[in-house]
Amino acid sequence: QVQLVESGGGLVQAGGSLRLSCAASGTIFTINDMGWSRQAPGKTRESVATITRGGDTNYAESVKGRFTISRDNAKNTVYLQMNSLKPEDTGVYYCNADITRWSGRRDDYWGQGTQVTVSS
Repeated sequence: QVQLVESGGGLVQAGGSLRLSCAASGTIFTINDMGWSRQAPGKTRESVATITRGGDTNYAESVKGRFTISRDNAKNTVYLQMNSLKPEDTGVYYCNADITRWSGRRDDYWGQGTQVTVSS
């Protein structure tokens, strides 16, 4: 079994900051790419940022320069530092991880989501 647990969401005023965390646990051999996505009300889920095991990152254009993704491989944890938040950043944020288990099976896992609300 593998589980991803997110934390750090909440309510913040526009211009503020939040830091999301997502910890993976279970029968993990290695974690490959990790990432964050979000889903606003009435919209489809969109990728926000991704990071490889080696630390290479990619960002959606809408968050470049404001969000920073990072990871701690020793802790099986990925972070999303969100600065200069805007009301349009509001949504449920999900982390995901491409995980190879000790059995050799490789799958993509998702967290349960954490709400981020940015007030104007």
